[in-house]
Amino acid sequence: MSGAAANPLGGSGRLGLLLESAGAWLLGLIWAAPLLYAIWTAFHGAEFAARLQLAAPLTLENFVKAWDAAPFARYFLNSFILVTSILAAQLVLSTLAAFAFARFAFVGRDVMFALVLVQLMIMPDILIVENYRTMRALALPDTILGIGLPYMASAFGIFLLRQTFKGVPRELDEAARVEGCTLLGLLWKVYVPLAKPVYIAFGLVSVSFHWNNFLWPLIITNSVTTRPVTVGLSVFASTDQGIDWSIITAATLMTSGPLLIAFLLFQRQFVQSFMRAGIR
Repeated sequence: MSGAAANPLGGSGRLGLLLESAGAWLLGLIWAAPLLYAIWTAFHGAEFAARLQLAAPLTLENFVKAWDAAPFARYFLNSFILVTSILAAQLVLSTLAAFAFARFAFVGRDVMFALVLVQLMIMPDILIVENYRTMRALALPDTILGIGLPYMASAFGIFLLRQTFKGVPRELDEAARVEGCTLLGLLWKVYVPLAKPVYIAFGLVSVSFHWNNFLWPLIITNSVTTRPVTVGLSVFASTDQGIDWSIITAATLMTSGPLLIAFLLFQRQFVQSFMRAGIR
């Protein structure tokens, strides 16, 4: 066997792989640099915020000061209520709509599903003015319900679950119906368990988006009792309060920590669900 046959990539192929790997590592370091800086400054005193000294002592004082300087407990509670209420409504509405699109033939089904897909192309920020008018008409400004109501029907969730439900074999439907299963029983006992990884992935996307959403909550809220952590953090980090990067980065890590932990715990299901959700 010749050398070229034994090594089909050759020298140029190995060089290309090496350059791709180096580029990937470089992009990864660039992406992680702000996070690494935030971790460094959050666990060190203010005097080490602008200089790297590996022997610098670690401290948790920044987190204590940040927690005491603003009502973060209330902000966390508001964000928790907000994201859980939105996710619960999205899961119910998306599941029912996706089941109808995937398993029932009715007049206008394809047109209605196309309209759902069109919604994916519309950025939520475009609808801020109309959403605010609607919330004012419903007397919902400065309420948690007013923050979450425009997002409780998710076109993305409908699309993702519809693709998953279409992959369920029809034989399972027939077997369940022979056993006397109702339509809701069929959905709950057959379709929902098979789509568990997709629910986890969609839940992570929904929670991360609404946990980090800033512009709409900033416009619709004006009191501590309804502000989520994103708006509360922006108020806390305003120049009127003075800038201490160690305390600000500590507060930032506190607000983003739950999302990082959730993604690390469910990253496998997150990736697998999107790989399986092709158009059928």
